[in-house]
Amino acid sequence: MSAFPVNPHRHDPYKNFRFRVIWDGRTVVGVSKVSGLSRQTEVIAIHDGSSGITSLGAGRTSYSPITLERGVTQDPAFEQWADLASSAERGGDVVSLKHLRKDIVIELLNEAGQVVKAYKVFRCWPSKYEAISDLDADGCSVAIETLVLQNEGWERDTSVPEPSEN
Repeated sequence: MSAFPVNPHRHDPYKNFRFRVIWDGRTVVGVSKVSGLSRQTEVIAIHDGSSGITSLGAGRTSYSPITLERGVTQDPAFEQWADLASSAERGGDVVSLKHLRKDIVIELLNEAGQVVKAYKVFRCWPSKYEAISDLDADGCSVAIETLVLQNEGWERDTSVPEPSEN
């Protein structure tokens, strides 16, 4: 049986270089790198005093921060969101606080640009913003802007079907 029910001719896994990040209903321009989505559940040892047997149970689950990187452009999306976090810390405008946490979507695309999987990430907020990477007159790299997002969990969007690849 094929791992791709709709496209049984496909045998290769999806590549990691085609993706989109979406928040506030729009695709964020120029994102070139997204750290992996990971979660970890604490292991709790449960001791039975009468039998001396120890079993293991699941504790709290935590979600790793997500790092977004992109080349520096004129698009202010990273900076504007980061500014909300620093404004909140300084006791800024309460109206801004309602926009501090955002749900985002990370979509994985196939070679044809079709969405093959999507992940919803909940209640994200920026904990670190780097406006510009190191500058080097001897280099020829692109200047990079970085945003680190804390989050309260994520799930795969199961409503995204496997697209037909003709």
